[in-house]
Amino acid sequence: MDLLWITKAEYVSDFKIKLSFNNGFIGIVNLKDSLNAKIFQPLRDKKYFKTFKQNSWTIEWDCNVDFAPEYLYNLANNQSPQH
Repeated sequence: MDLLWITKAEYVSDFKIKLSFNNGFIGIVNLKDSLNAKIFQPLRDKKYFKTFKQNSWTIEWDCNVDFAPEYLYNLANNQSPQH
């Protein structure tokens, strides 16, 4: 598989983000069940969760937390149909 990266990220609701990938796939990820580890604790606050930023390959928060684009891609593929 070629390298994946996120080309667009839009907040949807709760812990859901609509993501567009460089291979043309668009999907929505629900990260609610991905926030159980201690490092993700700040993201459990919905107001803070919304503050993600897109860097050159994925989404990140200013608490030095991000998700690998491959993880997000697999999650989106399993949660929502391609648009």
